[in-house]
Amino acid sequence: MLEIQKKLSKSFYALLSLPATAMGFALSIQISALSWILSTKYHLQIDEIGLVWAAGPIAGILGQVIIGIISDKVWLWNGRRRPFIFIGGLLAALMLLALPNIDVISKSLGFSGILGVAIAVALTLDLAINVSFNPTRSIIADVTPEGVERTKGYSWMQTISGTFGVLAYVIGAVWNNYVLIYFGVFLVIALSIIPTFFIEEPRELIDDNSDGEKGQDKTSFSEIVNSIQPLWGFLLYAVYAIIMRILHIEFKNYYVEIICFAISFFFIFRVLFKSTEGKSKSAVGKIGFMRILAAHSFTWIGIQTMFVYMFTYVQYKVYNIVPGSAIPDSTQVEMGRIVSISFLILNAVGAILPAFVLEPITRKIGRVKTHAICIATMAIGYFGMLFLGFQPMAIYLIMAFLGIGWASTISLPFAIMSQKVEQSKMGLYMGLFNLAVVLPQLVASFAVGQAVAKAPDKSLIFIVSTITLAISAFLWFLVKEDKENL
Repeated sequence: MLEIQKKLSKSFYALLSLPATAMGFALSIQISALSWILSTKYHLQIDEIGLVWAAGPIAGILGQVIIGIISDKVWLWNGRRRPFIFIGGLLAALMLLALPNIDVISKSLGFSGILGVAIAVALTLDLAINVSFNPTRSIIADVTPEGVERTKGYSWMQTISGTFGVLAYVIGAVWNNYVLIYFGVFLVIALSIIPTFFIEEPRELIDDNSDGEKGQDKTSFSEIVNSIQPLWGFLLYAVYAIIMRILHIEFKNYYVEIICFAISFFFIFRVLFKSTEGKSKSAVGKIGFMRILAAHSFTWIGIQTMFVYMFTYVQYKVYNIVPGSAIPDSTQVEMGRIVSISFLILNAVGAILPAFVLEPITRKIGRVKTHAICIATMAIGYFGMLFLGFQPMAIYLIMAFLGIGWASTISLPFAIMSQKVEQSKMGLYMGLFNLAVVLPQLVASFAVGQAVAKAPDKSLIFIVSTITLAISAFLWFLVKEDKENL
């Protein structure tokens, strides 16, 4: 074991953050370039782009959970997380390489269209990111003690990852997205493989949140399903939406969406107000985990809506171009640059705040309250975009403000969640926690995509984001803090 790991020094936290940084960089490329390249180079429509984006979350539904369960149990190459970080990093790099060559791949396979190949590439890319994101986050919990040190680990993860995310958007803004993609291929491989050789994983994981009973290391399918009660409505909608897409059926009304929305709220509030009095430590932890899923789920509807449709918003609101119209090459490049700069600013703020601002604040008022406040500021920022986001400079300023919520979203929830669950099942619960991201993302890709495509005013993008982030902030304020782990 390296001395920096024994002492839990800042240099070790930086090293520990690099595998997650590799996946974060791949995700930054996906956010910055996927909608842009599908719209400008391959001329896909809004709903088709939403379908491509939906492929990744579909892969993540099972990908992270399965990989989490396996990585909790396996020991290979002197690690339980290391093998999956290697494999995921290599796959992600290969799919990034494929992204600007979808048309070439499609022709070589003898396909007349590129939508199917685009979905396959996006699905494999997101599956690769999911395969690695789970173990890159789980390994932080594996090698850090609960409480302040673990919060610091996830804060440093976001600071380092966010800094490289800024680099991604700088490359996209200063040069172009093609340079970004090819640079990312080499960076993802390097950061997902080299650092793990210098991190020693514990062979045995000690449970602080279990009841110490034998035979409790196995988790049944029914227990897994019960653990995600707050997401049942989202899961039901995901199954419905996928089937409707496969069968090419489209309903003009939104009755199913309304029913699924009502189901979600029923189980969310049922969990939030469920009593923990007289229950075992393990049961209390599971209830706490479900409350976090409930609070976190609505965050990602709004955030994913921004990520997927930001290019459409800029095209319509800044340049007054109706989606589907012919766009001059110079205008396409400029719109892509505005989106890249916007996400650059978002990630710059997201990189600075976690370790240097949010983590110190959590020591005073707690992680949950800090995060709830940050999510509330994000709802305010989205509301501001509706009235001010018609010029590039105004968009940049609002994105800086949105960075407060973004910084918290991809750092604090992991620290909060990891305190609630059994250490030996961290991979499993990290995968289940990811469902609070991917299932709402499907809502953004399917329901929101369909609504945005039909809406004459594309401001609907940020109306959805405002409402869902406001709901999320409200729900986070109802989550209880683990005071002993502050």
